Amino acid sequence: MANSDAALPAWRLDGAVAAITGGARGIGRAAAELFAAAGARVVILDVDGDAARAAASAIGGAATAHAMNVADEAAVDSVFEAIVRTEGRLDVLVNNAGMALRRPTVELTLADWQRVVDVNMTGVFLCARAAGRVMTRQGSGAIVNLSSIMGLSGGGLYPNISYQTTKGAVVNMTRALAVEWARAGVRVNAVAPTWVDTEFIAALKDNPEFISAVERLTPMGRLATVQEVAQAILFLSSPAAAMITGHTLPVDGGFLAQ
Repeated sequence: MANSDAALPAWRLDGAVAAITGGARGIGRAAAELFAAAGARVVILDVDGDAARAAASAIGGAATAHAMNVADEAAVDSVFEAIVRTEGRLDVLVNNAGMALRRPTVELTLADWQRVVDVNMTGVFLCARAAGRVMTRQGSGAIVNLSSIMGLSGGGLYPNISYQTTKGAVVNMTRALAVEWARAGVRVNAVAPTWVDTEFIAALKDNPEFISAVERLTPMGRLATVQEVAQAILFLSSPAAAMITGHTLPVDGGFLAQ
């Protein structure tokens, strides 16, 4: 039987350098592991530096780590400059870091609104800008942003206005950057996951009635796994998606098809 790696070379990232924000846990950690298995040198970026270093150590020699707050402009620029100094290039950015404050709109303070905007929207911009400076100069690169089904729908199971708004902004930021950087050889896409079985929704998972409601609303009848989302990220990052840019790919079990 033919070797699977040889049979699907377009899905490989051999020699590529990939930075993943929020890479210490959940979807980011799964993407880091998958990218390393696909041949990339992975740089795990996370506000929790200890967790980032532990994740890199678990992955092995193909991974390194930096503590970084995506909402801190100076920190973002400094870390991306350090990546290029060390690795010589940057081929992939996965903008995965995110947060949610699930509160009724009339009870959401401006400070809490701004916290979510700073991470989910401004953080994506800052990291994309830092990566774009490198990628447009080298004439190649791929950026994958993490949106959500809540960036393409109004939700309904609970109020989450700051998350929905910022994830919707990520969809159009993805389009705008894709158009701006296409002639420079840089592709920009997004994935829009449904509810994923991670600690990000730990409080929701403690409510069996809520999980049952999600399963009823999802044609495939279940939550997504981190591996399923990571595989979509890998596809959009790889040469297999060479003619795809400006696209948001739902990983949602059919939720948005209804």
